[in-house]
Amino acid sequence: MNAGEFFEFSIAHDRKYTLDHLWVQLLDDGKKKDEEEMTVKIGISEFIRAEFGDIVKVVLSKPEDDSEFQVEPSEEGNDDDAISSPLSRGDELGIDDLMITVRTVEDRVLINAPFPCKIVELNGEVEDNPDLVNEEAYGDGWCMIVKPHEWDEDMHLDEEEYIEYLNEI
Repeated sequence: MNAGEFFEFSIAHDRKYTLDHLWVQLLDDGKKKDEEEMTVKIGISEFIRAEFGDIVKVVLSKPEDDSEFQVEPSEEGNDDDAISSPLSRGDELGIDDLMITVRTVEDRVLINAPFPCKIVELNGEVEDNPDLVNEEAYGDGWCMIVKPHEWDEDMHLDEEEYIEYLNEI
């Protein structure tokens, strides 16, 4: 954003945050503490939009039924999909594997997996309609649900810690 431009954004209080501006939310009301059963919903913090401008494209791992998400070859040769291989439900991501590519009006942001996990569900709607991430980042704009292989809730920032982190950068 240009100097002097401000964009208000919110931070959901019922989530944890990563240093890469992902939000993570433990599902099942936290009742299942067994890592085998645990699932975590992941999305993009509104800070990305505030810092880099409106999100115009989101590239995720592909849903299990990806027939409606087939990628047409790009004539421009600068397609975000070319930097990552499509994954599907059930695939494994290691820590620091590319998880989400976000194209904004000003930049491209690559976001890696914050912990080793297995993909359970992908929200292909955010690829078709990136405005979901702009308008409902903490609602319908979620990106994926995963089963973490290593989960330590203390690894991630709570709302107050995330605000402190944002004030430092």
